[in-house]
Amino acid sequence: MTRIQLRPGLSGLAVTLALTAAGAASARELVIYNASDKVNTVMMAAFKEKHPDIEVKFVDGSTGPITERAITEKSNPQADIVYLVNNLALEQLKQAGVFEPYEPVDSRIAPDFRDPDNFFNKYFATTMCMVVNTERLGQKNLPMPTTWEDLVKPVYKNEISLPSPLKSGTGGAVLTTFVDAFGWPFVENLKENVYQWSEGGSGGANLASTGEVAVGISFDTTCHQIKDSGRPVEVVYGRITPNVTEGGGLVAGGPNPEEAKLYLDFMASDDAAKALDDLVGATAAPGYGLVDLSEVYLWQIRRPVDMVEFRKEFSTRIMGE
Repeated sequence: MTRIQLRPGLSGLAVTLALTAAGAASARELVIYNASDKVNTVMMAAFKEKHPDIEVKFVDGSTGPITERAITEKSNPQADIVYLVNNLALEQLKQAGVFEPYEPVDSRIAPDFRDPDNFFNKYFATTMCMVVNTERLGQKNLPMPTTWEDLVKPVYKNEISLPSPLKSGTGGAVLTTFVDAFGWPFVENLKENVYQWSEGGSGGANLASTGEVAVGISFDTTCHQIKDSGRPVEVVYGRITPNVTEGGGLVAGGPNPEEAKLYLDFMASDDAAKALDDLVGATAAPGYGLVDLSEVYLWQIRRPVDMVEFRKEFSTRIMGE
């Protein structure tokens, strides 16, 4: 495998030259743009077990630069697949004409994770949940929250911590869902009970873990890791579940379409879901991951969200800046 780190100033030509120069020529090649090195490394290892004859070259980067690069290169594609980008980027790539339709063979992906036009599939969901410290509840004589709406009750004043959408993608997912489902007044009421807006996605859960607050809001892997560590906590999902999904699609006119389709077939299989099992909250193929999707309701944002404008409004309405 050959890795190339995507840098903001790297031109499309430079990427092409780097890919061409890296390693010896192979009869079968595959070029992937990916936005999650941790997940990609595991998936590459699993794929190579099945297809050792395919040399996989990949470009690492965050979602924004990866998406922009693929759109810029649309008239002369350098990648075969763009994947591990979030649901907003997937829609952006579809609308920009970067993807072409492809339906993986023998797909195990649940219908809710498939684009209806087959331009992309989502492979997993990161779900948002509460870490509730049961010792703190007992000390403060507080009830166990079971829904997000419970958190605005005055009894929880200064007992809640969650990530700020100004600093954290997790915070963005949680707060945009709250506004979409309940409106800004809900967030204004929630603010009255917030002890701390954390900068990172795990900050609120960590405070709940140590008993500094009763309730911390975070993402699934952090919540379950804290519970599995033996801390006196319960993981609670609200009536609806804020979430972020990630996936990928076939680049239209990419240099290695047959190899790309083999990889997308693999990503839609049980073998890929098994590889993802310990890494993600909920897999698109049922039966794997930390979260049983039959027990949660993944909220689908009903209104388009401009995150730049959302952060501005959050700063004004909630933080008073």
